[in-house]
Amino acid sequence: MRPGRITLFFACIIAALAVICAIFPSDGVTVGSHSFYLPTIHDLAEANRPTNEEDDQPVDTIPAEVVQLSDSITYLQTFSDSSDARFWLPDSLYFDSFWEIAENAVRQDRIVRVMHYGDSQIEMDRMSSQLRKYMQETFGGGGPGMIPYRTIIPTLAVSQSTSGELIHLSSFGDSTVTRSRGNYGPMMQSFRLNGESTLSIRASKHASVDNAVKQFSRLQLVFNNRGDDLSIVVDDKSIDSSYSSHINTQGVGSVTYSTSSPTTHFRLRARGNVDLYCVTVDNGPGVAVDNIPMRGCSGQQFTTVGRELLTEAYAQLDVGLIILQFGGNSVPYLNTEKSISTYCRSIGKQIDYIHRCCPGAKILFVGPSDMSTRHKGNLQTYPMLPALIDSLAATAVSHNAAYWSIYHAMGGWNSMVNWNKKGLAGSDYIHFSQQGADKMGAKLAQALADNYQLFLLRRRLNQHTEE
Repeated sequence: MRPGRITLFFACIIAALAVICAIFPSDGVTVGSHSFYLPTIHDLAEANRPTNEEDDQPVDTIPAEVVQLSDSITYLQTFSDSSDARFWLPDSLYFDSFWEIAENAVRQDRIVRVMHYGDSQIEMDRMSSQLRKYMQETFGGGGPGMIPYRTIIPTLAVSQSTSGELIHLSSFGDSTVTRSRGNYGPMMQSFRLNGESTLSIRASKHASVDNAVKQFSRLQLVFNNRGDDLSIVVDDKSIDSSYSSHINTQGVGSVTYSTSSPTTHFRLRARGNVDLYCVTVDNGPGVAVDNIPMRGCSGQQFTTVGRELLTEAYAQLDVGLIILQFGGNSVPYLNTEKSISTYCRSIGKQIDYIHRCCPGAKILFVGPSDMSTRHKGNLQTYPMLPALIDSLAATAVSHNAAYWSIYHAMGGWNSMVNWNKKGLAGSDYIHFSQQGADKMGAKLAQALADNYQLFLLRRRLNQHTEE
């Protein structure tokens, strides 16, 4: 018999049974001493309804969108955890509070700061520029962010010039730099003024700089007033506007000047006995990303800043995330497990110290890149570098900080040689080229973007679950 006829035969049988069930008396039929019953159509429908195995109650159908959200979260979480550009996290929700703050920045008229500290690998606004572009495109904001009162290391993000007698106080640098018993501020350096000085800030003209960075509407000066009378004057000739302030209170403080419309030029004049910590140049509200290079550093300078001074300086700023990108300068000298352990203990102390001084901020430690050295005439990865990466990741997580590995994002062992061949790294096989830094900055920005998408998916799932 053909398949079609078999199907038709069973369909007729089922239809006949359905008719019999429909017309058969519900109380059955009695023949002699025996009674016969058939189930009704209603009985058959109830028998096939899904039930809860525990309480025998009907089971609600899970909405398709909830299933899709759960599947998306699982997929993205699995992908992120297995990626070379993954985060090591104290918990899977670690960045969630930061994303909430960033989302609400514009509505609350806030400028939330992402402070990107690092060694020479981030000089010239490298890597930070890609983070800034992502953050400001996603959450709003503009401007180059935090800058020192006087240029020490040039940057593409902004042009500035300073006049007046200033003493450079710094926790890092060579022997020509003046030390100051912990009075350095949030940039780990400051400029001491006893007299008058003028700072001129102009928008960058570099074609590679994002347009969002080339306009300003807010300037903030953070300082430590050491005298009785500090005078600050800020003006903007392009819109014929000015602001002046006289501060008689000693200690850490700040002054802020805002314009009603964006401009491309600020001029600040200061007179007094004062340590000038930093200047923030933003176009808010939204998120500001600060590039803070510390050439030659291994990330161990934070505890050299007075805790009370650093806490008060951070309090003048609205900091949501602090990125610490260090380790590369120590790689050539970490030749044993003991030396790695000693260095990582110091990094743990730095993270704890920053948590105490800026408790509202999340901390992300970005570990070093692959670095090459000569071994029997051939270039290869420093032998102890993988062990250092593992130890730094464990240290960060155990001290309530996230960790991201440039080494893994590059490709791991001997990847620096390949990056150099592609023009992404310099001839020293340590530093990235501008193209390489842009690529690595984009990788870090994408890792954060993936984490933000997970945050959004989890929130949508929670909303559906609550409904």
